Amino acid sequence: MNTHKLIDGKANAARVLLQVREDVERLREQAIEPALAVILVGSDPASQVYVRNKILRAEEVGIRSLEHRLSTDTSTEQLLMLIAHLNADRSIHGVLLQLPLPAHIDELRALEAIAPDKDVDGFHSQNVGGLSQGRTVLAPCTPSGCLYLLEQTCGDLRGKHAVVIGRSNIVGKPMAALLLRADCSVTVLHSRSPSPQLLCRQADIVIAAVGRPRLIDASWLKPGAVVIDVGINRIEDDGRSRLVGDVDFDSVLAHVTAITPVPGGVGPMTIAFLMKNTVTAALAQHQALRSQSEALCRSIY
Repeated sequence: MNTHKLIDGKANAARVLLQVREDVERLREQAIEPALAVILVGSDPASQVYVRNKILRAEEVGIRSLEHRLSTDTSTEQLLMLIAHLNADRSIHGVLLQLPLPAHIDELRALEAIAPDKDVDGFHSQNVGGLSQGRTVLAPCTPSGCLYLLEQTCGDLRGKHAVVIGRSNIVGKPMAALLLRADCSVTVLHSRSPSPQLLCRQADIVIAAVGRPRLIDASWLKPGAVVIDVGINRIEDDGRSRLVGDVDFDSVLAHVTAITPVPGGVGPMTIAFLMKNTVTAALAQHQALRSQSEALCRSIY
């Protein structure tokens, strides 16, 4: 295996987390203690693992974490009451609602209830709209992590043709917006795209986020492309269960300039950028409160 072709998500995430830890220390010197509240509704095993990993990373970088575990039969209104309480708590800087939610809960209402400045997942419509307009907002963690990997691998992205395979609200659409902001030419492929392989073969950069195991093989890629595989799919292979991406890793490795493995590629970056967003949110909220206080003093005196 040509290991020089692998984009090491763990190593890149470690660099991001080191910077986050330094930022947390600087904030603490200003008496600001970044805090992240995580809400888990129900007992989905995968969600429990994700939440545990997020809380562990928060502790490692010095972010205070609070976990709110709610029963599966929690109502939408009960969830909204908790979110409102966390929004009002100035000691909490980030609110993360772990998805998926139980089917009876209104997911859109719940996500929209989180204050935009505490929306460290970047899912609130105000942050989504701001991202599409090119403004500086809290952007979704997985696409942000993918962009970081691309910048570390490719350097200047200006003028490169990027193809995003998948148009989900969580990855595909915000990924396209971030790439546009980086001055890439962007094509988004989805289930209704004609001749997707032909279009994909024109790309310098391919981001696969479609949720279909090993869909993209060498026939989809031009020689020398850089590939970011966001897919995480569990399959049975030779009688054992294992994780694979949306890209047929073994068949494309010799064909590309660089590629993320699954696991060990994009996954670690998602949590790293959740921590980064929490620190960004803490600083922004502190600055907003200071500005409000200064404005109040000017109005009085």
